[in-house]
Formats: sequence, structure tokens, C-alpha cells
Amino acid sequence: MMINPSIDQLTNGGQFNRYALVIATAKCAKVVTDDYVAQRERAEKMIADKKTDKTIASLIDTDIRDNKAVENAVQRLYRGDFNIIFPEDNGTEHLK
Repeated sequence: MMINPSIDQLTNGGQFNRYALVIATAKCAKVVTDDYVAQRERAEKMIADKKTDKTIASLIDTDIRDNKAVENAVQRLYRGDFNIIFPEDNGTEHLK
């Protein structure tokens, strides 16, 4: 199976490591999932309040609805919608 974009494209030719890519993808996928949940809750409320006669699916963005969260996250990272930011290395470790 061909993965598009490739790992080299996502890591900017090795500018940062795969571990950073995995962490960034997971965090971005969480944002995508949270966005889906918010849109679905908003759609369900609109239907319950009889403010629309559309289906839940039609009220949710198609890319969020039709693709998996990780796939959306990878595409958003590749397009530059999300960026990987590294903390400044001042010799101390921080847990966040």
C-alpha cells in the first residue's frame, strides 16, 4: 500500500525525526476528533430543536466525516495547517 504523502515528505527530508511526526500526528488527530464531536453535537442539537430537516451526516464537514482522523491529521500536517514546534533546548527537561 502506497502512503501519500511519504514519510520523507512529512519529515521535510529528515529535518525532524519520525517520533516527532508520530506525536504531532496523534495530537492533530485528537484535534480532528474533537472537531468532529463538536460538529456532531451541534448537528444533533439542531435536529432535536427542529431547526433543520437535514441529516446529521450532511451537517458535518465531509473531510472530517468521510476520512479517518489520522488520515486527516497527516493531510493537515502536510498542507501546513498544523506545524511541529520544538521547545527550545536550554539543557533542562520539562514534562508537559
